[in-house]
Parts: sequence; structure tokens; C-alpha cells
Amino acid sequence: MGIISLFLAACTGKRPDNLGARDGLLTLCPSSPNCVSSQAEDGGHKILYLTLMADPDADFARLAALLRNRADCAIVEEKSGYLRVEFHTRLFVDDGEFLLDRDKRLIHLRSASRVGYSDLGKNRERIEEIRGEFVKGGKR
Repeated sequence: MGIISLFLAACTGKRPDNLGARDGLLTLCPSSPNCVSSQAEDGGHKILYLTLMADPDADFARLAALLRNRADCAIVEEKSGYLRVEFHTRLFVDDGEFLLDRDKRLIHLRSASRVGYSDLGKNRERIEEIRGEFVKGGKR
């Protein structure tokens, strides 16, 4: 039983203490290919932000509700215009962030694996899935 617990702890990793929005910026992605961010400069990490469809605060609240309803997601921090979440797969935990930019009418996002080098595209795939749910839920 102890070996299994050690293995699972190694896969989930420790919750990072360097996340959080500072001056409108999310934490930069590391050089490894297991992170996507709408604020990244390079094509390997760059992903499109979420475009707001109506009232910024209402759309951000809708995103929060969407994330709460996902079986793989737990919100670990919620502030005005900022969400920090953990995405759970069978063995791994990924960290996600969503930052509202009311002036530009968009939501910046970041999703990164906590451990390992490659995520085999899982963070990008998950964010695109969330984008699809967000867009679909915003149609009037």
C-alpha cells in the first residue's frame, strides 16, 4: 500500500506556490511542452484567450459555473476576475488559471501539468473543450 501512495503522490505533485495573476499577467509557461497560455509568446505554448460574449462579469460567472460542473475540475481559489483550478485525471493533477480582462473583453487562461515533461497535448485539448462549452453556453 505504501508504494502505491508514494507513486500517486509523485504523479500529483505539490500545489505550486508561484501561480496567481500579477499586474494582469499569469505565470509564464516553463520551457517544457506541458503548458498552454493565452499570454505566451511562442507557438508551442500559445493558445487563444476566451472571448466575452455579453457582460464581462456575467460571462466570467458563467465560466466559473461551467468549471464547477466539470467532474475533472476543482476550484481552489476564486477572486473577483480570477479563478485558479485543479484539473484531475486518473493519475495527474494539472493547474489552470483564468483571468478576466474587462477592458479588452476577454479571459486569459493558462493550464499546466504539475509534473513531468510532456502532457501529450492534454492541457491544450482540455482548454479547447472548455472553450467549446463556453461558446455553446453563451449563444443566445
